[in-house]
Amino acid sequence: MTASGIIDLASSHSVSDTIDRLESLAKSNGLLVFARIDFSGEAGRAGLTMLPMQMLLFGNPKAGTPLLIQAPRSGLDLPVKALAWQDANGKVWVSLNDANYVVRRHGLPRELAHGLAGAAELARKAAE
Repeated sequence: MTASGIIDLASSHSVSDTIDRLESLAKSNGLLVFARIDFSGEAGRAGLTMLPMQMLLFGNPKAGTPLLIQAPRSGLDLPVKALAWQDANGKVWVSLNDANYVVRRHGLPRELAHGLAGAAELARKAAE
């Protein structure tokens, strides 16, 4: 984790394939997929050009709800958001907030990070 609280993982796949893999992993692990946002696709529809970028919002209400109850503003960071993006050199990355950062940011007990920590492992698997 960096000081920003962001985890960056290099992906061996395209942006779309990385998000496809993450979505499949999330669903197979019993998580809800709330939304998929295709930033670059929407930019193209608006007549703008940008490198590929997509986001997946996913989670488990049993893990996220206790955070939301104790600190309603934690909803700014929930559900988990994973961003797959291509850099100017053609390298694809998947980025997400570190669970410990989210807990610290909102002044929550450390044990609540456990319910969010699995997202980083799923992102790692999706990027492999």
